Amino acid sequence: MAEHLGLLEACVVVGASNDKLKELYESLQQENPVPLPLLDPEVLHVHAPPFVTKENITQPGIGHFSRGQRRRSFIKKKNNRPGVAPGNTKSSEGSTGDVSVPKDLDLVALPQLCFPGGLQVSKELKDDHFHFLVFTDVFGNQTHGVVVQYYRLIQVYLEGVQHQNGHVHKHLQFYAPYGVCIISKHPYYTALKDCLSCLLGQLKTCRMADLDERVKEFSAKLALVPIPPPGPLHVMFTLRPLTIVLPSRDDRDRPVIDLDLHLPFLCFTPRVLLQIITSILTEQRLVFFSSNWARLTLMAECFMLYIHPLRWQHPLVPTLSRQMLDFLMAPTAFLMGCHLSHYKEVATETDDLILINVDEGTISSDHADIPEAPRAAAECFKRRRNGLHLHYDVEAVHQGACMDINDLRMRRRRWQENLNWEIQKVTLEFIVNILRDVSDHLNYEHRVFNTEEFLKTREPVDQPFYKKVLESHIFHSFLKDRLSRKTDAFTRMELSTRTEAQKMKAGVENPRRPTMQEMARKYNCPENRLSKRLGTSLPNLGEEKHLSIPRHASLTKAIPDVSLDIPAKQIKIFKLPDFPPPLVYQYVHHYYGEVTHQLGKAMASLPTGDSSLLARYYYLRGLVNTLNLKRLEALSDFQNLYKTDVELFPGGLVWTLVDSMQKEERAQAERRPELKRLLCKLKSDEKSELVTDDHVKKFQLPKSSMHLEEFVTCIQESGIVRDMATIHRLFEALTDGQQKVVDPELFRVFYTFWRETEAEAQDVHLPSEVIEHLDNNECVYKLSSSVKTNHGVGKIAMTQKRLFLLTEGRPGYVEITKFRDIEEVKISATSFLLLRIPSLKIKSSLRKEVFEANLKSECDLWSLMIKEMWAGRRMADDHKDPQHMQQALTNVLLMDAVVGCLQSPKATIAASKLAYYDKMKKEVPMMVPKTTVEALKHRINPSLCMTTPQTVDALLYTPGQLLLSDSDLNGTPKLWCALRHGTVVVFDAASWSMQQNCIQVGTKQLNCMLGLDQEQVWIGSQDSVIYIINTCSMSCHKQLTEHRAEVMDFALEEKSSKYSHTQVYSCSADGFVIVWDALTLKVKKQFHLDCEGLKFLKLYNGTLWCGARDCIMEVRKSGVLHRKLSLPEAVMSTNTTFSSFLLLVERGEIWTSFSDSGELCVWALTDLTAPSNRIILPECTGVTCMIRVKDQIWVGCHGSSPMPSSVSGKIFVLDSESCSVRKELQAHTDSVQALCSAEDRYVFSGSAKHDGKIAIWKVE
Repeated sequence: MAEHLGLLEACVVVGASNDKLKELYESLQQENPVPLPLLDPEVLHVHAPPFVTKENITQPGIGHFSRGQRRRSFIKKKNNRPGVAPGNTKSSEGSTGDVSVPKDLDLVALPQLCFPGGLQVSKELKDDHFHFLVFTDVFGNQTHGVVVQYYRLIQVYLEGVQHQNGHVHKHLQFYAPYGVCIISKHPYYTALKDCLSCLLGQLKTCRMADLDERVKEFSAKLALVPIPPPGPLHVMFTLRPLTIVLPSRDDRDRPVIDLDLHLPFLCFTPRVLLQIITSILTEQRLVFFSSNWARLTLMAECFMLYIHPLRWQHPLVPTLSRQMLDFLMAPTAFLMGCHLSHYKEVATETDDLILINVDEGTISSDHADIPEAPRAAAECFKRRRNGLHLHYDVEAVHQGACMDINDLRMRRRRWQENLNWEIQKVTLEFIVNILRDVSDHLNYEHRVFNTEEFLKTREPVDQPFYKKVLESHIFHSFLKDRLSRKTDAFTRMELSTRTEAQKMKAGVENPRRPTMQEMARKYNCPENRLSKRLGTSLPNLGEEKHLSIPRHASLTKAIPDVSLDIPAKQIKIFKLPDFPPPLVYQYVHHYYGEVTHQLGKAMASLPTGDSSLLARYYYLRGLVNTLNLKRLEALSDFQNLYKTDVELFPGGLVWTLVDSMQKEERAQAERRPELKRLLCKLKSDEKSELVTDDHVKKFQLPKSSMHLEEFVTCIQESGIVRDMATIHRLFEALTDGQQKVVDPELFRVFYTFWRETEAEAQDVHLPSEVIEHLDNNECVYKLSSSVKTNHGVGKIAMTQKRLFLLTEGRPGYVEITKFRDIEEVKISATSFLLLRIPSLKIKSSLRKEVFEANLKSECDLWSLMIKEMWAGRRMADDHKDPQHMQQALTNVLLMDAVVGCLQSPKATIAASKLAYYDKMKKEVPMMVPKTTVEALKHRINPSLCMTTPQTVDALLYTPGQLLLSDSDLNGTPKLWCALRHGTVVVFDAASWSMQQNCIQVGTKQLNCMLGLDQEQVWIGSQDSVIYIINTCSMSCHKQLTEHRAEVMDFALEEKSSKYSHTQVYSCSADGFVIVWDALTLKVKKQFHLDCEGLKFLKLYNGTLWCGARDCIMEVRKSGVLHRKLSLPEAVMSTNTTFSSFLLLVERGEIWTSFSDSGELCVWALTDLTAPSNRIILPECTGVTCMIRVKDQIWVGCHGSSPMPSSVSGKIFVLDSESCSVRKELQAHTDSVQALCSAEDRYVFSGSAKHDGKIAIWKVE
């Protein structure tokens, strides 16, 4: 049978050797007995899988332990001596020659760990004692052990001793301790402890000669127990008299939790708990002490689970025997555990250790610094801890007496599972609260974390903690996961506990500035005077009140009391059949057959569509078939995971299965279509497998001159700007009139100026009289020096919305203008004595009086900045695109930094290269047509988190309810955007905030999307796979792999009756159409169409219409071709193809468009030989997409454009009755690639990469 797939890794019996026990026994019978000494424990027996093999079925001694090549001798051979047998009156039956162990199992230290306090014979029968072990190899892989110590009476024959009736007289009785250790790859501490409890009843009553056989039989039974897959399925089995449950992992990234997670909460106060957690996070040298060995490992494991998904990267030895105390002298960080009797010795002999007394609940250190947890996160943790119900007796006081021990255990287990879930949420929230803002300082493209800037945003009182954490291996591993955009427990908790402001700012970069709301709170509330430097704003030009949103929410200003009402998953338990005689192959083979039969029955009884449980049953059955050497059946079960939950797919195990297949089995697999597809996919995945880049860099200033490419990388790593085009303009500004390289000293000055300006903005104090004139989310981005104006002396302040004067003397507020109201900005000269002082004049449409300020040397810069903000404001208003204002603000701040670092007369001229919008206004004075302005409602940028715009290949709107609680976000309407290279971005269609900035489904172009029952989104990819995204978890857990070419389109057929299922049609470029049962994901039928490049599917009144490059076909549901529409002769000469088509059944028409022609053809459904009408679209060189909205036809086009900034992507809105153009919308600066409708009220258009934006249009 296969190895390491079951619960048992090995079972080891440890004790004193027979010779030593006899020698000691004889010495203790003398008149002057010696004191009871400590004996050296030894490995007596080892039992490990495989216990039976198919080959030994015909051999004598069937079922006995097979010692093949994987075993080696552990202890030396023993000579035949008079034996000692506790519980046995025979001489040498219990002795053995070799003890053989699996060669990958190192048991050298195991005897000491089984008896960490030493092995000592006792005059009295002592109670049984359990404790727990953790073994870690050099690669960090852990193995777990549960040990029980029990005592047996020593009885021995001595020469010359008188016996009567077989009893020994006049001799003292002594008891020898024995240890039985179960070793497993999985931390099932409670379950294995229960298993050993069942074994103890047998061992105490059996003869010593039978002990080895009893332990072997027990071990062989445990080897039959499969490990449940991650998810809502537990495995249960019976070992008389107990029923034992193996809980599954919650998901594949979480460890198994099979212990009482609340034990540390009972032993330590919340403050001490936090000190231990922070000591672990800062990688101190920790030692746990207890008088009870069992507590040490359980405590250590609990704290490892508390910091999940962070991972301890250093030695973990929770149980140190007395011979191992020198481990505590190790110079590296570690977490170890000792008996309490060594506390004083360890405290005296070692330095810089953090000593934790579990029995007394204390933590102490003479020299090591125990950092305090971040204040606000700690307060939130304490509040949550007070809400936990930690005492079972208090919770169960209302329950009646239970007559059955297994019912009582089940009741206690359910309570413990619920409490464990609550504790996981509390501790995970603590980790999220202390590390939530890390993502704001990451550069994903270059895998850089800006440590210095992150630390600046922390409270001074919290900085000692963060300085240590940021240098830790734990944090480094955490950064790798964040930079790889890993979706784990941290990611899910961070998303679910975001405030509204945090949701709005997701994926947005902007310089950090405090908002007016934060500023008022900062200076009006004494407790918040230590507020960290936070805040930014995003101009969001949809409405004035949404123009900016705060980037951060200070942790010191109290973490919002977000509900942690995340329900635990409903659990199903699969009960294994009763164990057979486990050492006989036929019985074991039959047992596995019975397990697969029971799994098949469980699968058949599942409600249709319960794919989550179905996947777990498939996995478990595949595992059992693997153990039973039924490789083809196992591969078939694992292949079904693609349709049920691909996250469970055990790639390594499947490869092992494939490699171990015999020639006949491989031939059979090739004859089965589903297995042939699996084998092909494994081969293609192996060829395309890339080495993942998981390095992490800290930002460092450059040490050599940089050309453009190096400069782009450095700026992106610094976190100043991400957009490539902006960085190119910045490079031109810094290298104005010089050799095209940026000197490292110049970059250092520029970077320092940028960060110092950012930091100074945190200290700007505006009086409350001024703050009340500004919006809550406005930020001051630039403040002039004190200047004379026609409204008195003061400082000019610039926010993202307006200019105002902060008057001196008695501080006051004078509004100068909002950027959208500016009519003119010019520089003039004012005479003062014999001097001509430059002054800036600003004319507003709302005021007759022109504002004038004597800005002196700052005049040119301020004029440049105001004009850029003015132009950006106009562009944003005209195009309904808030990003224009955000970009203009970034340009202005870069201008300021360029002038500040160059310090030369030509600095302002150099900075003018960044005036992108002002330059566009002068060079391309193009007004947006009124028709476009009236129809356009908003623009959003799905590529906002990327360095360059991406093509929007497909769009999908999924409806929802606009009025929902914060905790119910899955029902909100969403806009799904498919970008290049398998990236999906999701927007909340109620607020237009980015809800999910990157769901990765493969690496190829995505061609089509289909929403199904508000629970699934199907996505067809160029890699021939259909990916299915769960809209609740926002993750892709299912894949349909039946297509052999790129998937092009979907069509949905609703169920015809309440007993039928919804069906989905999918087509691929090779002409195949597959019909899917949407609930079971089974292929109902498939057929092939003879055409060139099948691209489109539409289903009307039971008839399927299929569009290809060269024709459009009417096809029966059976796949039989009924009618065919070919390219009209008028366009065939242009080498064009069909680009889209629409059916207007009620009008009896079919509309077609062409990829390289601006002509639409309207055909009568009764006559497909020639079009009945032709529509010419002006200035259109090709049509990309069409949709029908009410009685309108919306057509997306591409056209030739002489200038890069002009419109080349238009949308034509046609009347379906008159076949005339109602509107011509100047949509995008690149071709329109995708159109979709939102409930016939709005239309969304996505463009190609030179624009890369999505426009939202109102339907009239």
